[in-house]
Amino acid sequence: MKRFFSILIPVIIILFTKVTTLSAQGPWAHEDDRSIFEALQRVESGKGEVIINQPFALRNMVGRRQEGQNVETTDGSTYLNLQGYRVQVFSGNDQRVAKDEAFKKEKEIKELYSHIPTYVTYTAPFWRLRVGDFRSNEEAYHLLRLLKEAFPSYAKEMYIVREDIKLQLY
Repeated sequence: MKRFFSILIPVIIILFTKVTTLSAQGPWAHEDDRSIFEALQRVESGKGEVIINQPFALRNMVGRRQEGQNVETTDGSTYLNLQGYRVQVFSGNDQRVAKDEAFKKEKEIKELYSHIPTYVTYTAPFWRLRVGDFRSNEEAYHLLRLLKEAFPSYAKEMYIVREDIKLQLY
């Protein structure tokens, strides 16, 4: 039984750190629930019973923003700045054509994937085009595969980079 709970608690923690944007209006929650733990432990007829044993301090940390996390509000949207992954599509240092090529490729990607953010940056002497804001390498890899299929001529330049990203909270 101890082994069951030693596996259950990390699974619950991982699950709810991945799903940080869920609100109490989700289909599984009621307005009177104060946390996910109360929602899981709620007794309903015809359903099983869940018992969660954990330290009170841990219960208070789950689903809450930690001190020191950088939150930024721009144009009515709130973003969380943290380490994540992006797909680098282009990098060039030929000052005559690199800037134009970066913006040309950004425009082509935006036409096909308008919902994915793109970032053209200049860090001397390189112009770079990076795409997406992903928490995990796996999410970035999925976009990388889609971009390589859609733009095979760019495929040899594309790879995943670790970078500060902006996740939209609300």
